[in-house]
Order: sequence, then structure tokens, then C-alpha cells
Amino acid sequence: MTLTQTILNYINDHSDEAYELLLELAQLPAPSNHEEKRAEFCFSWLKKQGAENVYIDDALNVVYSIGCTADNPVAVFMAHSDVVFPDTTPLPLTVEDGKIKCPGVGDDTANVVALLMAAKYIAERKLIPSNPDTSEKCGVLLVINSGEEGLGNLKGSRKIMEDFQGRVTEFITFDGDAKHIVNRAVGSKRYKIEIDTEGGHSYSKFGNRNAIAYLASLINTLYTIKVPPKGKTTYNVGLISGGTSVNTIAQHAEMLYEFRSDERESLDIMERHLNAAIEFYRTKGIQVTVTLLGNRPCSGEVDQNKEEALMVRSSLAIKKYYDYDVTFTSGSTDCNIPLSFGVPAVCVGCMEGAGAHTREEYVEITSLKPGLQVAFELILHHF
Repeated sequence: MTLTQTILNYINDHSDEAYELLLELAQLPAPSNHEEKRAEFCFSWLKKQGAENVYIDDALNVVYSIGCTADNPVAVFMAHSDVVFPDTTPLPLTVEDGKIKCPGVGDDTANVVALLMAAKYIAERKLIPSNPDTSEKCGVLLVINSGEEGLGNLKGSRKIMEDFQGRVTEFITFDGDAKHIVNRAVGSKRYKIEIDTEGGHSYSKFGNRNAIAYLASLINTLYTIKVPPKGKTTYNVGLISGGTSVNTIAQHAEMLYEFRSDERESLDIMERHLNAAIEFYRTKGIQVTVTLLGNRPCSGEVDQNKEEALMVRSSLAIKKYYDYDVTFTSGSTDCNIPLSFGVPAVCVGCMEGAGAHTREEYVEITSLKPGLQVAFELILHHF
């Protein structure tokens, strides 16, 4: 839909409220798997705006269900509450030079605020959704979801797709900046790999096997792979630890390892390479323990006409309010889950900024109002 002047006036009149909401919400700590504070805040805030049928589910998603029956089709709009930072105390925030600076303020708090303000508009007017393409009655889910980052493993998105299995007709997540729209899922697998040996005193037991040495050798082996040519495939060892002291032959060492690809076939090749390397070290009598920490799927078979329609609607909204000709790209987002089920899905940003996943992250204050306009236009398409 095109926003009416009445709606544009509403956004303009409530921009200061959205700004203050962002300042408050951005400071609430929300590491993945521990989003309780933000979930409770968003739940209470929505109730104060008059929203009905709001609940927090088992995955710590805050769900505002509008016009959803036991079996009607639903459109899903999400923005994730978690940030990559482990802080459990308030996140440091400053405002200067036209920027709001705070870890996680753009990824993804500004987008959460855009969704919340659209929810407020709907709740205040008690709007009922309708299917713009057919006469079939539909529902809308507005979700502040958990577990998008890192080892959150997309648990919030998984929970919604599980609870509304077979009913989701389209899926938009608000995440990142407005210059790029993600429409293709980058799948990944993440592992903790542990090596244990007999270890011992560095002098008296010299010659015993050292877990750190074998872990280093395994890492070197994994880094010799030539990535599959289909799609884009990457791998990374992101963290290593182990040992006891400078004069101890290490008994234990471990690492976190991941590989990614936008092609399922290439993911399978990477997995076979990992398994072969692990088995090689096990044949040497080395104890290797592998724990799967994260599994994000690639895209499945999506109806291209429906996906194209969603891409066009989203890109036109960005063009209208930001004047960007957006680029479409692949990425690892909450869209991975619906796309893997063949549900049309895109990831759209409602802010401009920089420094995502760093403590120097910021959003441009002037970008927030057009972000609200984008979110309102995409969500109100269903009302």
C-alpha cells in the first residue's frame, strides 16, 4: 500500500516517541539466549499501547497476534531482540554528531523500534488484517524474536515456523541497514571440537601427546581445503583455548569452527571434509569430541513469483523513503528458516549506520523516520 497522509502525519507526530523508545531499549542488555529483560519490556510496552493477544512464548519471542485463527494463513514480521554482546549490565549509549552510539543499536534495536511503532498504530486503531491478494481472511504476526545472533541458532524464527507450520505465506524480518535486502539464505554449521590426550609434565613426560599440538595440526588440515566452486563458501576457526601452564603438556584443547555457504551441496562437501579430518585423527588414537552448536539451513524451493513480488514491494518501499536502488544479497538471517521451508522471505533494514558487531556501532538519527515509513508501509500492506 501507499501510506496515506494521515499515516505519514502519525509517523511525524510520533518520531520523538520512537527516538526516546530507542534510547531506552538500546541500553537493555540482551545477549543471545538471555533476552528476558527486553522481552518483558516489549511485552509490557505493547500492552500499554492497547495491544491484545500479546504473549511471550517458550523461545522468548514477544508475539503480537492480530486476526489469527486456529488455521488461517499468516504473514510474519520480525525484528530480533538479541545483540552479540555478552553484557548483563546496561549497554553504554551516547548521542553526538547526529548519531546514537551504542553496541547493538543498529543490529537490531532500531529495527525493533520501527516494528513496535507500527504495532502501536495498529493497536490504537484496533485494525484487522485482510489478504490484499485474495478474499481469504489472513492473520498477521508481529514478533520481537530471540536468538538471531551467533549461538542463538535462530531459535525464535524456528519457534514461529514450528508453531504456525504450513500457514506462513510470507515472512519479512527487519534487520541491518536499508541499503541491502537479503533474499537468499547463507546456511552454516558451527561446532565445538575438543581434543584430549594423556598430557603430563613438560620435562618428565616429554614425548606424551599434546592436545594443543594436535588441535593446531587439525586446524592446519581444515585450512588446506579448496572450497567448493558452487556458490560462495567460507570457513573459520573463531576461538581456541586449552592447556594448563607453560610447563604442562596440554591434556585438553578446543576450538569453535564454522563453515558457511549459500548452496546446500557445498555445505555437504564441507561437512564431509570435516568428518574425514576428524576420523583421521581418531585413527591415531586421539580422542576428538565434536559438538554441533549451530545449524542454519540454506534456501529451499521457493515460489519465484511470490518471492519476486515480495522483493519488489520491499525494494520500492526503500526507494520511496530512502531513495536507494537497493542491492539484493545473500546472508544469514532469521529468513533462513522460512526460506528453507520454501516460504517467500526477505530481510529489510529500517536505518542507516555502521559498526555492526562492534562497540563503536551507531545509527544516523536522520535515518530513523524513513525507517518507520518503510516498516509501516510493508506491515500495513496487510490491513
